[in-house]
Parts: sequence; structure tokens; C-alpha cells
Amino acid sequence: MPAAPPARPARPGLTQWGWHRLDERAARLVVERAGVGAGDVVVDLGAGTGALTAALVAAGARVVAVEMHPGRVDGLRRRFAAAPVRVVRADVRSLRFPRRPFRVVANPPWSAAEAVRSSLLRAPQLVRADLVVPRWLVQRWAAASPRIGVGASIRAESFSPPAPTGAGVAVISGRAAGRDDRRIRARPAQSNGT
Repeated sequence: MPAAPPARPARPGLTQWGWHRLDERAARLVVERAGVGAGDVVVDLGAGTGALTAALVAAGARVVAVEMHPGRVDGLRRRFAAAPVRVVRADVRSLRFPRRPFRVVANPPWSAAEAVRSSLLRAPQLVRADLVVPRWLVQRWAAASPRIGVGASIRAESFSPPAPTGAGVAVISGRAAGRDDRRIRARPAQSNGT
């Protein structure tokens, strides 16, 4: 007897994009363990509704929130209109990263995780990336690359819909990791003389 086709997600837009919404408490823990500080420039890949973005702003970071889903982009722009957040509508698989040192703290779409990992390992200005991905993938990446470590575990119930196997944080050391940490701080706005 042939296998039944996979069930469609009960709520379209959650898993068809490979998106598992991270709860606010888990987001705060991820940001705290990432060591993000005031003025750090941080990219949130697959920002969703902004759980990690909000925790990053609370830590004092300047955030580039990248999201592809048009409804979530609009929601992010409204939610963070008065915050140091730049919302960018883009596909995380083909994003251009900043030309100066930056960090990443993200829960990217899990269907794009391999492409994100590959791009980050090549990004010359990356200082560090903390990526929330399936736990088994964190283990596989860490076994394959000395630049990837295993961070915190995150329970399946910390996501909506619940992550089937739970998740973990893959910590990627960037090429810019040994550079002066002050370089990842946001540069002050320059006056145009008026």
C-alpha cells in the first residue's frame, strides 16, 4: 500500500515556509547566551513576528530583521517602528551580509538552514552567529566543522507549531571573531553638515 501524502499544515504559513515560531522566553535565553551587548549590530534571519528581534533590542543591539513573508514584514515594521531596527524583505538564502563586522542571532526557516550556514561560513565580516535549528542538525554541523559549536538546547514546546525533535543553537565562529569587539558596535550617524 502506498504511503499517504504528507498532511498540509493546519495553519498555512507556519511550516510551509519551514518556520517554527519561537516563544519570547526562549528568545530571551538565546540572546542572553549569545552575549549580545549594547550597540552590537545583529542580523536576525527569518525574523518572523519578532521574538528574537525584541530580545535583541532589549539587549541594546541595532538589528537588521530579515523576513520574506509579506504579512510578517508589515507586522515587524509596525512593531519596531520606534526601535533601532531595520526591516528588510529578502530571502535568507540569497542575502548580502554587512561589509563591516556583524553578528547573527536567528531562528531561520529550517528549510533554508543549510544555505544560511554555508553563507555565514563564507561571510568575511561575521563575528559570531547563533542559529536556532533542529537539534540533529546542530550535532551534524558541529561534527563537520571546527568553526561550529553546540549551544543551548531548546524544548519542542518552545515553538509553535512544536518542533518535532526539539532544537538547539549552532554557534558559528566567524572569520572576524578575533578582531576588536568594538568594531561590531554601531557607528554613530554622521552629520551631513546641515
